Amino acid sequence: MTNTDIAPQVIYDCWNRIGVVGDQSCPKLARHVHCRNCEVYADAAQRNLQRPVDADYRRAWAEHFRVAADSGAQADSSALVFRVGREWLALPTQLFAAVAPHALPHALPHRSGGPLSGIVNVGGKLHPCMSLASLLGIDAADAAPVQGRHSFARLLLLQWEGQAFALPVADLHGILRYAAAAARAPAATINRGLSRFLTGVIGHADMQVGCLDAALVCHQLARALR
Repeated sequence: MTNTDIAPQVIYDCWNRIGVVGDQSCPKLARHVHCRNCEVYADAAQRNLQRPVDADYRRAWAEHFRVAADSGAQADSSALVFRVGREWLALPTQLFAAVAPHALPHALPHRSGGPLSGIVNVGGKLHPCMSLASLLGIDAADAAPVQGRHSFARLLLLQWEGQAFALPVADLHGILRYAAAAARAPAATINRGLSRFLTGVIGHADMQVGCLDAALVCHQLARALR
């Protein structure tokens, strides 16, 4: 018996109906928070990977891989994309050591205001908690509603020259590979506090992502600790 002789299994995509992409009425959401943490979603993914493939499917992919790659837009850079306020920003992936759940920092005496918000526990270790919103001149409370997805605040653990910094972000998109040559100059309408930290802007899906100058950002974070 060949793979094409096996009857295909119908997969009920509940995540698109009653899950995070649907009306969010699924009773399991309270426990799992997101469909990707649910055993039903995991089982559907497993069955989807094991589904039989037909000749049309194989032919379509064969034609796809026959097309030569566009050498003019090589994805030669990698960045972690996150949101602060309403601004989608990115820093090089290699700077980050971990992603942790959001936690409120403990304030330090005589160190109110500025980028240093306090100290925070990440993985059992205390790290300085640095506010990118304060450093970049962004209103952290100013956030447009995100359609079709849940937003989860996170702590990003950044390491630079032997020092680790915990950076609170309002949302995390993930790792993005992009062509550095495709980055555009920042728009003149971007506030001056943020624009001086940007090396360019890249378009991804429906987002405009500001690429931060890693050296300048890290230098200013280290300076705020002095």
